[in-house]
Amino acid sequence: MMPLALLLALVVTPAPRATADTAVFAGGCFWGIEGVFEHTRGVLSATAGYAGGHAVSPSYEEVSSGETGHAEAVRVVYDPAQVSYGQLLAIFFTVAHDPTELDRQGPDVGTNYRSIAFYRDSTQHTAINTFIAELQRQHMYSRPVVTEVIPLKTFYEAEGYHQHYMEHHPDQPYIVYNDAPKVTHLKEAFPALYRDSWK
Repeated sequence: MMPLALLLALVVTPAPRATADTAVFAGGCFWGIEGVFEHTRGVLSATAGYAGGHAVSPSYEEVSSGETGHAEAVRVVYDPAQVSYGQLLAIFFTVAHDPTELDRQGPDVGTNYRSIAFYRDSTQHTAINTFIAELQRQHMYSRPVVTEVIPLKTFYEAEGYHQHYMEHHPDQPYIVYNDAPKVTHLKEAFPALYRDSWK
């Protein structure tokens, strides 16, 4: 796993700002991504949804079919005074999912589970590309990073039963085996950014 020194070199220190900002990530089942960011200090909300495709207002069943082009994604609204975009990238790429898995994540297979870092502006675009380039340069993974870097067009919120799924179903076997370990990893790798409470 990534040495702490490299993580600190890649991460930007939060800067005081008056307004919240937004990041959107896709990397497998949105339950786990959402759960990780809900335990991240400075995150104001994490919402499961769909992005990256062509269908308008898709349902979970439609996205799961692979016909919409969308991936399961999570919209993260955060306070830049408490956590930087660079820190969110570090969590996404080293804790929340495996960026070297193509069109899958763990037991879930399909383009709807692909890895994507969406950017909302040129600052985010540059930050993502710089982070990925550094991961590759440092050979942090034995395989290439396959994360797509694409502009965010529209984010569609997922159905209500998908929201805060890990919080509401902590004993569900999928959560226990696939997603709870990610939260544990967050606490171990980023103790200063971890919080016990759900947000």
